[in-house]
Amino acid sequence: MNQPTMNYDETSDTLYISFAPGEKATGIELNDHILLRIDKEKRQAIGVTFLNYSILAQKADFGPRSLPLTGLAQLSDELRAIVVDILESSPVKEILSLSTYTPSVSEAIPITLLHLPAPQTSAA
Repeated sequence: MNQPTMNYDETSDTLYISFAPGEKATGIELNDHILLRIDKEKRQAIGVTFLNYSILAQKADFGPRSLPLTGLAQLSDELRAIVVDILESSPVKEILSLSTYTPSVSEAIPITLLHLPAPQTSAA
């Protein structure tokens, strides 16, 4: 797989990362701000889109910002297994770290952390 291509749109504050430009993909909404594009048959990431990226990339008061992956609960068991496998594999795992937040013994919420620098804006 080639080096990922990144394109940041300052106007919409959206970061597009493509691992396989031009490939057909199915969009999986991981949460309100992260869209994972995958090839289900190949179990391969095609790209990731981050909405409101500058906010997502900011450090929180106590380290990196954790983001719940609420969209995983909406997927079928089979599709969720494919998506988790893709999230735990290269090249996605270099951008998103998969983890779990456990607010109680009976509840586990999948979360992720971003591993990308703040977007670069060009001076006009």
